[in-house]
Amino acid sequence: MTNQDILLHKTLKDYFGYEQFRPLQKEIITSILNGEDNLVIMPTGGGKSICYQLPAILMEGLTLVISPLIALMKDQVDALNANGIPAAFVNSSQTDIENSSIIERVKSKEIKLLYLAPESLAFFEQLSQVCEISLIAVDEAHCISSWGHDFRPAYTQLSFLKKRLPNTPLVALTATADKATREDIANQLDISNAKRNISSFNRANLSLEVRPAQDRVTQIIDFVKSRPNESGIVYCLSRKQTEQLADRLKKSGFKAAAYHAGLPSDIRSKIQENFIHDTTPIICATIAFGMGIDKSNVRWIIHYNLPKNIEGYYQEIGRAGRDGLDSETILFHSYADVIQLRKFAEGSGNEEVQLAKLERMLQYAEATSCRRNILLSYFGETATEKCGNCDVCNHPPTFFDGTVIAQKALSGIYRLQEKEPLNVVVDFLRGSQNAAILDKNYHLLKTYGVAKDISWKDLQQYMVQLTNQGFCEIAFHENNALKLNELSKEVLFNGMKVSLTRPVEFIKADEKTPQKASKPQNNLFERLRVLRLELATAKGVPAYVVFSDATLKSIANERPVTDEAFLEIEGVGQKKLHDYGYDFITEIIKFNKEKVVKPVKKKKGKSATHLETLDLYKQGLSIEEIASERGLTPNTIQSHFVKLYNEGIKIDLSDFVSEKEIEAVKEAQTKVENPKSLKSYYEYFNEQLDYAAIKMALVILEHEEE
Repeated sequence: MTNQDILLHKTLKDYFGYEQFRPLQKEIITSILNGEDNLVIMPTGGGKSICYQLPAILMEGLTLVISPLIALMKDQVDALNANGIPAAFVNSSQTDIENSSIIERVKSKEIKLLYLAPESLAFFEQLSQVCEISLIAVDEAHCISSWGHDFRPAYTQLSFLKKRLPNTPLVALTATADKATREDIANQLDISNAKRNISSFNRANLSLEVRPAQDRVTQIIDFVKSRPNESGIVYCLSRKQTEQLADRLKKSGFKAAAYHAGLPSDIRSKIQENFIHDTTPIICATIAFGMGIDKSNVRWIIHYNLPKNIEGYYQEIGRAGRDGLDSETILFHSYADVIQLRKFAEGSGNEEVQLAKLERMLQYAEATSCRRNILLSYFGETATEKCGNCDVCNHPPTFFDGTVIAQKALSGIYRLQEKEPLNVVVDFLRGSQNAAILDKNYHLLKTYGVAKDISWKDLQQYMVQLTNQGFCEIAFHENNALKLNELSKEVLFNGMKVSLTRPVEFIKADEKTPQKASKPQNNLFERLRVLRLELATAKGVPAYVVFSDATLKSIANERPVTDEAFLEIEGVGQKKLHDYGYDFITEIIKFNKEKVVKPVKKKKGKSATHLETLDLYKQGLSIEEIASERGLTPNTIQSHFVKLYNEGIKIDLSDFVSEKEIEAVKEAQTKVENPKSLKSYYEYFNEQLDYAAIKMALVILEHEEE
């Protein structure tokens, strides 16, 4: 391991609390430190920010971060300061006095990262005169491209940065960009020779589900009822929908708020702040909400309407589960949304591109194969295995011979002279007696009421399926009338067979049995959650800035009672140990003492968390399967095995570490600087042997000596 590698890992642990880099992070950071430009495409929650924040700590001068939203800046700056990294932001919400103060702090080298809105680039000249700018990071870089899903004219000003500072490395970062958008970003920022770093787009912890948009509000209320105390976002197409849905949720007893661009800026800021601080856990919003918010404990995302493209959809669902814990996403898909989105696209500057992207979004929503694979394929990533965490994989559609239904439906379109939209055709086929039917004497036509035995919502779904399969078409320019085509004639006159799928019924929350029985909350976790909130409130930061839910669960499971043990928890760095370690360790010790007085049922003094791991191990589950089942990391499960082994439980550690690895560790014992330090071994093996394998090998060798 080189001196630079040692420095990078030390900085990662000391400031961010992580033992290891995520994929591509180290390569990107090294490239930046070597003065190279980089284009980083990394999914939300994949660790983009560390790619420029870590080198900013090590570089001599200032790192300038271009960021599109005030909320994003404040969120990032709060998190950086909590980690002991001096950072600030400049935007239109600040006074001249505040901006002058920041200039002075930059001048005296008190600030390492400065966040700047693209609209505030006039500030750039002042900065360049008082300090050395060592690195420029352009966050949410897709905003510069008209091919992207969130184009912002102010971003087009950024092309001057590279011309102004040609020798300063520039890194452009975004979570979502197809091939055309990537090239446009590089060209517009004048970094066409930048290194391309494209991470995997697979967010395995997110479940993917698409539902027909019938009784959406009822379905959403039932969904939220079954997930009390969880935070989530519902994305809506219109401002009116956000307000109506928020009102319904509030009337049902939930803390919810509407968020859209029509609200005054101070109201929007307050709503966003309440969401970040968990005061209002549910937000019903237009797509203006959420960009860049680093709230790690969002547990679910719902799309009330079909999104207009896959990039936007992927970025929005990516706001759930940023802490790596399991989270859910639901997309409601309706015929009316397609019509509305086509109207939005028509007449726009890039109509053809928008309509093509909408078509791809439709293909995703209507898919009968693994949805995750479709998403990955869109971003150029190949996957063939079923994901096992989407509705299609978990509940494959049931097909049946729908030829007779198709013949009735197509006959209805024909009898109505191909002049009516889907809902009128459904009413006609079911024999409805509303004004749309009676005023035009449709009730006198042949095939009127021919499908009255099928429920309205089921028949509508079958009609949508026929349209999706190409057996009929929508004439968007003729009041969305349904039209017949060549395939229609094959079904009507030549006996062509048609397969349809049964509509899925969604059971109310209080009637259903969850697929995974939710485990009772760790009592210690709840106490630590209360403590985290108290500490966060005192510091004026969101709770997840203190510790993420994932880190908090690790603390509750591992129960560290020394500084060294606390520092071993993933997500705990030196600054957070200094700021919060004492309070959390004191609470854990207090909890442990109470447990001695009122012991829970245990065997041979072992904690319940180890026993759960042991029980699953006896059932034949692998480390990965146990980790998935328990919502823990594989490293934590491996540490359970080590502890159980040390306590005399018959566990064959050689199942997890090979003889060759044991021999290598044995040989290293006489060569490493500190034989009691796992890190010494890790560095000795040039990071090729992970911590868990080293730890298990050392335990086996220790027992052999005894």
